[in-house]
Amino acid sequence: MLLGLALGTEREVHGHPAGMRTMALIGAGAGLFTAIGLVPAFGTRVDPTRIAAQIVTGVGFLGAGSILRQGEEVRGLTTAASIWVTAAIGMAVGFGYYTTAIVATFAVVLVLVLIRPIEMRFIRNKRNRRRTDAHPDELPHSDQIRHPDEHPDQ
Repeated sequence: MLLGLALGTEREVHGHPAGMRTMALIGAGAGLFTAIGLVPAFGTRVDPTRIAAQIVTGVGFLGAGSILRQGEEVRGLTTAASIWVTAAIGMAVGFGYYTTAIVATFAVVLVLVLIRPIEMRFIRNKRNRRRTDAHPDELPHSDQIRHPDEHPDQ
C-alpha cells in the first residue's frame, strides 16, 4: 500500500486522475490477491499464476477507463500505465519480492518525475498527426459541405 501511495502522490501532485487513494488501493488489492493465492491452506487447488493473470485483466479495465480521447488528443495513457505498474508492484509484494518492488517503485517515480520536463523541453510536437488532418469521425466544416444541386465546378 505504501508503494502505491508513493506512485499516487506523484499523480495527485500533478492533478492527474488516479491519485493517492486509487494507487494505494490498487497496490494493496493486487498484493492481497497474490498473497492469498500463496496461502498453504488452499493446497494445490489455487494456482497463483492464474490469480496474477486475473489481476492483470482487471487492472486493464481500470486503465482503459482512464484513457480519454478529446478531439485530436488522447489523454490518460500515463495514468493507465501507472495503474498497470502499481498492480505489478503490488503483485511483487504479494509474492514476497520486496526489494524488487521497492526498486521498481523508485524507478517508476523517477520516470514520472524526470521524463516529463525532458519531453516538454526537447519534444515540442509529440503528436503523430498534424493538427490540420481531419479525423474520420469529425464532421466537415460548413464551407466544405456542397449542396446536392450544386455542380462541383461552381
